[in-house]
Amino acid sequence: MRILITGSTDGLGRAAAASLLDDGHEVVVHARSPQRLAAVAELTSRGAEAVVGDLARPDEVASLAEDASRLGPIDAVIHNAGIIDGPDVLRINVIAPYLLTALVPAARVIYLSSGMHRGGRAELTGIERPGAPVSYSDSKLLVTALMAAVARRRPDVISHAVDPGWVPTKMGGPSATDDLALGHMTQAWLATTDDPAALDSGGYWHHQRIEEPHPAVHDEQFQDELCAALERLTGVDLPPL
Repeated sequence: MRILITGSTDGLGRAAAASLLDDGHEVVVHARSPQRLAAVAELTSRGAEAVVGDLARPDEVASLAEDASRLGPIDAVIHNAGIIDGPDVLRINVIAPYLLTALVPAARVIYLSSGMHRGGRAELTGIERPGAPVSYSDSKLLVTALMAAVARRRPDVISHAVDPGWVPTKMGGPSATDDLALGHMTQAWLATTDDPAALDSGGYWHHQRIEEPHPAVHDEQFQDELCAALERLTGVDLPPL
C-alpha cells in the first residue's frame, strides 16, 4: 500500500511513517518546506517519497496534492498534521484535511482528532473567515465531524478518526501522561489492516478501540453544514467518489 502522512517530519507522523516502512509499505512523507526535508532524510533513505507544502496555504495544499498523485495511486491518507494554537489552527487542522480529502482520491482516510474535541463547540459561525479564531478543541470537533461526513457521503471510502492520547510530543509537551509508543499505532493500523472492525467506516478510535465522540459528530445536519461552509470557503466541493 502507498500511504501519505501529513506532518511527518517529527512526532506521531514520523513514528507512523517509520512503522509503516518497517512493515513494507510505500510511504509518502510530508514536510512544510524544502528546508524541513532534512528531518525526513533517514526515512527517504529507506525508500519513502516526499512532498512539500505549507498546509496553511490552500495553493500549496493543492500543489502538494498534485505532487502526491503523480507518485501513483494513494491507498490511504493519514491526516496527522496539526497545531494547537495561533491564527492558522482552522487552516491546518480543518481546511487542509478537507482539501486533501477532495483532491487526493484514497480508499482510506484517517483524521487525527483528540479527546479535547469533546470540549469543542458545534458552532460554524465565523469559520468562513480564513483567520477566524478557532480553538484547538473546536478544530478537532470539526475535523472529527468531517470524518463522519466522509464516511456517510463516500460509502466506498473507509474513514476514521483517531484520538492518539496526550503523548509527550513537541505539541503534547513533556508533562503528557499517555504512552508515546502507542500514539501512532492506531492510525498506522487503520491505514492498512483488513480487520473487519476497521473496515466498518465512521469510527472514532483510541488505542485500537472504538469510543463515542461528541454527539455533534454524528449529527448529519451539522456534517452537511460543515461541508457546505468548507466548500464556500475553499471553492472546492466534496462530491461522492
